[in-house]
Amino acid sequence: MAEAAAKTIQPLLEAIAFAARAHQGKLRKDRATPYVSHVFRVCLVLRHVFGIDDPHALMAAALHDTVEDTDTDFDDLTERFGEDVARWVAALSKDKRLPDEPREQAYATALAQAPWQVKACKLADVYDNVMDSIDSAPPQRAHVLKRAHFYLDALKPQLPEPLRRPWEMVVELVKHVEAGQA
Repeated sequence: MAEAAAKTIQPLLEAIAFAARAHQGKLRKDRATPYVSHVFRVCLVLRHVFGIDDPHALMAAALHDTVEDTDTDFDDLTERFGEDVARWVAALSKDKRLPDEPREQAYATALAQAPWQVKACKLADVYDNVMDSIDSAPPQRAHVLKRAHFYLDALKPQLPEPLRRPWEMVVELVKHVEAGQA
């Protein structure tokens, strides 16, 4: 039993350590919080708020911003964490070569067609970003909430049954923050 648990947990711990090293020295938009806290929180939301314990989904959550925001590439992730995790992280990464509006549209289209694990990670990402926006200045919070609605709209039509409750949890959180109740 302990050996089986080690085989499950060890790759996740390696993904968390990799994410910590990849994001070293980077800060959140508040310029005070280490960026890596976001990817850790996304992983925790996925597991403890949404109840998803798929090991590869948790790894993708921990690594979800490495391709987009660090010098990590797809091949690095494939070599270390396997094809599935690398593909899911790639699906969670925006193409920064594109201007903002086409980039967001392409990203939303890819998310809508992605496997359920990617959608779960994105919902956890949105949840954490909305929670993080509570203490932000009103313009930043408004931007986060606008993006949250955009991603929720992109995900809703193609949402598999196991993700309906997490989607509803994010919708509820957005409503509370918009109403100033969070």
